[in-house]
Amino acid sequence: MSDTHVQMATGCIFFFTVRLQDRRSDLLVREVGRLRNATRKALATHPFRIDDIVILPNAIHTIWTLPPEDANASRRWGLLKSQFSRGVPAPAHRHPASLRSHDKGIWQRRFWAHQLTDADDIANHRHLIYSAPVQAGLVSDPRHWPHTSLHRALHAGTWSVPEQTVAA
Repeated sequence: MSDTHVQMATGCIFFFTVRLQDRRSDLLVREVGRLRNATRKALATHPFRIDDIVILPNAIHTIWTLPPEDANASRRWGLLKSQFSRGVPAPAHRHPASLRSHDKGIWQRRFWAHQLTDADDIANHRHLIYSAPVQAGLVSDPRHWPHTSLHRALHAGTWSVPEQTVAA
């Protein structure tokens, strides 16, 4: 789903995937402090709850709970993306559409969103988030990836790492 075509239900839980234009980039983990600051600014002006998240080199997978009075995810992602992009040089080779729209060319213009419907749907997407670094070939055990809310869940005792999540 695109950010401009998503009719967000109020007070709902959503799974999002947001990607950089350059799939080979490691910008998000290289600039994770900048990403955290951009997220804090978005949270301060348009509150939401980050239930789970993983930051990969070129993508973010996350579950957010949006407030019932303002479920505009597009506004939040737009703010987060623009805050992050300030001070980051534009990539040398930008897509022609980025040049035409005066877009810096760091982020894909759209994001993928899925409204989570029940506890099983939430658990499945939570597992997707926690296993993403293993699936991407970044680590063999999701506990070894530093940029994930898995550590918070393990500390709180709300999650245990299934054997199939750990690569042999």
